[in-house]
Amino acid sequence: MLPQADTPSRNRYAPPSAKSDCFSKICFDMSSGSREEVKKKIEPLEYQAMNRLFLFSILFFRGILGLTAESDQTSFMVGYSKRNITPTEPVPLWGYGDRHDELSTGIHDPLYADALVLQMNGTKLAIVGLDLGRSPSESSLMKIRRRIQKKAGIAHSFIAASHTHHGPVLELSNHPGMGQGKFDATLRYYHFLENQIVSAVINADQDLEPARMGAGKKILNKTPFQRNRHTKKSPPSVDRDLAVLRIDRSDGRLKTLLINFAAHPTSITSKDRRFSADYVGVLKREVSETMNCSVVFMQGASGDLSAQRGNNDFEQFGMRLAEEVIPLAHRIQTSYIKSDLQINEERFMFSSRVDWSNPLVAMAYGVAFFPELIPNYLKEYRDGIRPRLTVALLPGEIALVGASGEFFCEHAIRLKKRAALKHLFFFGYCNGYHQYFPTIEAVAEGGYGADQTVSPVEIGAGEKMMNKALIKLFQMRGIIGD
Repeated sequence: MLPQADTPSRNRYAPPSAKSDCFSKICFDMSSGSREEVKKKIEPLEYQAMNRLFLFSILFFRGILGLTAESDQTSFMVGYSKRNITPTEPVPLWGYGDRHDELSTGIHDPLYADALVLQMNGTKLAIVGLDLGRSPSESSLMKIRRRIQKKAGIAHSFIAASHTHHGPVLELSNHPGMGQGKFDATLRYYHFLENQIVSAVINADQDLEPARMGAGKKILNKTPFQRNRHTKKSPPSVDRDLAVLRIDRSDGRLKTLLINFAAHPTSITSKDRRFSADYVGVLKREVSETMNCSVVFMQGASGDLSAQRGNNDFEQFGMRLAEEVIPLAHRIQTSYIKSDLQINEERFMFSSRVDWSNPLVAMAYGVAFFPELIPNYLKEYRDGIRPRLTVALLPGEIALVGASGEFFCEHAIRLKKRAALKHLFFFGYCNGYHQYFPTIEAVAEGGYGADQTVSPVEIGAGEKMMNKALIKLFQMRGIIGD
């Protein structure tokens, strides 16, 4: 005898469902009508159950897709912060040898550290632009990197200088005859500088928020902004790329612009001993105020490039350059980033063209610059010249290449062409400073920047580093194996 439709025993055979509830009401009530009539009652209820199941599936998968979209928006995050790094005491100035150890006399415009932190799937990268002549000394650089890794988990960084010649000397150290005693104000400044850079990076890390990214460039052919100050060949090599990395917030509002351009900021006479960021400070200020965003400037391969100012002073030149950046930044389209950051750093060991053990050599450099400066170079170079190469591949075929010296522009021009990427940003004066890196052809031609006096590194060192950068970029893209 079959159980009655309204008894609890119906649940012994199947879990409750919309369809089983439908059948419990009519499927055993055969006395209510013919088979055709029962079928008419069952079919609409089956369709209702199927519709409910279909609706549930749609909502379920929409939820999954929503989570995926939200994940895409939050996996790439960016933060920015800046700190004032202007010395507060008179100190020797960096860049022009004819000033020797004369002290600074004031502030024309402040110097800043602009820090950008990128995070993708847990990997963090700091990009720091400094209104200084060079990046911090080896000792300072190591302290800064250790601290940002300990405090924020940032293991990778591009810490680079704009190369202004109106910033403080950074090579002195706390040893007799190397800065101690005579230049204690400078040594105090180094602690201040380290703290300010670390503070900028940590605060940028705390500012992390979901972001979108895009890049663009303009070739400055119509109006010359640079000139090759080294070569006598025609036409001279000039890297005319003005490159911009645009970072938007997740809602599409502009957050930060990173500007990459190559030209020496040497627009102000050496007789003026006030601190200044030169044209770079004006450029950042104008773009920031006009676009309502933060700005990071990263100097390019400007070893042999000067600013082509014409009759403009450095402020007018900076404003002219800003007028090129602003429309370019407006045109850049940004998107969410979905793949990982790939980063590699390597140090090289090159021989020197200068015999640093010769006391006459040290004496000659001491006369050209000032005596306390030279032992610090001798200490760093005594075992060879050890520049750094830092390579990062960002999603969207965007590469960042940093090198610790004044690279002639042809190095960057060739690397961009050979790498065949949509965008390649070259950062000079980055993660250390090992003076000029001319091309082999430039050494053969001779002249300032290619001679061993300011380019002690072995001939061909720049080419070797660029070849390594190229290999790394191909490996990161999976084009060649490790």
